[in-house]
Amino acid sequence: MSTASDAAAEKKGFGKSAMAVAQRIGRSLMLPVAVLPAAALMVRLGQDDLLGKKSLPHFLNKIAEFLAAGGGAIINNMALLFAVGVAIGFAKKSDGSTALAAVAGYLVFQKVLATFKDGSLPQVEAVVDHKVALVNQDVDAKVLGGIVMGLVVALIYQRFYRTKLPDWAGFFGGRRLVPILSSFAGLFIGIAFGYVWPVLGKGLHNFGEWLVGSGAVGAGIFGVANRGLIPIGMHHLLNSFPWFQAGSFDGPKGAVSGDIARFLAKDPSAGQFMTGFFPIMMFALPAACLAIVHCARPENRKVVGGMMFSLALTAFVTGVTEPIEFTFMFVAPVLYAVHAVLTGVSMALTWALGMKDGFGFSAGAIDFLLNWGIASKPWMLILVGLCFAVIYYVVFRFAITKFNLMTPGREVDPEFAEAAKGVAAAAEAKPGKGSKAAKSSTSAKPAKSAKSAKSQESVKDAASAKDAKAAPAAKSKG
Repeated sequence: MSTASDAAAEKKGFGKSAMAVAQRIGRSLMLPVAVLPAAALMVRLGQDDLLGKKSLPHFLNKIAEFLAAGGGAIINNMALLFAVGVAIGFAKKSDGSTALAAVAGYLVFQKVLATFKDGSLPQVEAVVDHKVALVNQDVDAKVLGGIVMGLVVALIYQRFYRTKLPDWAGFFGGRRLVPILSSFAGLFIGIAFGYVWPVLGKGLHNFGEWLVGSGAVGAGIFGVANRGLIPIGMHHLLNSFPWFQAGSFDGPKGAVSGDIARFLAKDPSAGQFMTGFFPIMMFALPAACLAIVHCARPENRKVVGGMMFSLALTAFVTGVTEPIEFTFMFVAPVLYAVHAVLTGVSMALTWALGMKDGFGFSAGAIDFLLNWGIASKPWMLILVGLCFAVIYYVVFRFAITKFNLMTPGREVDPEFAEAAKGVAAAAEAKPGKGSKAAKSSTSAKPAKSAKSAKSQESVKDAASAKDAKAAPAAKSKG
């Protein structure tokens, strides 16, 4: 009996520790996630269908180049930002050397991994022996690689940041040792990923081929798998065949392949793997943001509200939802699983009802409006989106409060507390009638208390004087 209870207790303890680790990952990602909305907006505005249109003035095209380059610098290096964020968030008493070690370790990991090629992705043009040829793309672990390297660097820092080396190598001891060890860790982890990643990629590619001929069911399964693979950064491997290779259509500019290109070429059968994302990205996830704000502690609500509003606006306008998903992906994995399933439901439902829409960038309002003329029943996507918004708000609010999920603003976080104090101080600093009344009431209280104290002292003085007069009289009588 005791053995069974010990095993149950051990299992429960492991579950708690695993959840604590996941929550620490989620908290550490808040810093890099904060820069993503601005980057996503810059990238979207810089696309060829907006400010980059050739029909627009040259200076606007130049601005589009600047915006796309600036935003792309953040988006394309998101894994590096995550590596630094996780390393700093996990390592106790972290400092600048922790961030330096994370950068060094991840760069080594990335370059070693790039020596491996991924045959499951579409080939790209490259210059080989002074000739343009099609070659396989480099293996890229993306966000998962950044998170793994961040965790490894944090553990290395905790173990070795106080290590002392012999006198002849003393310069390399302590914190200087951490970036060195992190570089070697990146080397070995990069080699391991290089052999494992293409095998997984090939399997996902074959899975994507099977989904193409499965109708609404295939669209639904694709939606679940697409969202489910985001935490490990392998969703782009699944996307490669349905989005860029599946099917063929003779458009105005020649034959094109892939769901995205065929839809933009006005193929009436395209959109199977894109349509259902619009209700989720434009309506459902912003509603989830609202639920997270309403579930935050009262003192944190303004700070969390500002952050979640920017994330919701980015998702609605551009269709970039990873910043929202990373806020609850690790702190509430079950809730994220529900989100993945509901995404699949949206994908299957919209395709089964004959709705067809697509995007060149992502399923946001910009692409929705740009492609309105070539979409089928786009107005119905708005109705479906509003329904999913209600479902997401109810599900998220119930789950967060019922199971006490530590979404942003739910726990005592020094960063949120400091920001909340700043907001409160700014509110108190604003002049107004309320502040004057409060000031007068606070000034009146000390005056009243001083008056009462003075009256009490006078009563005591009178009593002592009376006792002094009575004492000689009693003495003479005796």
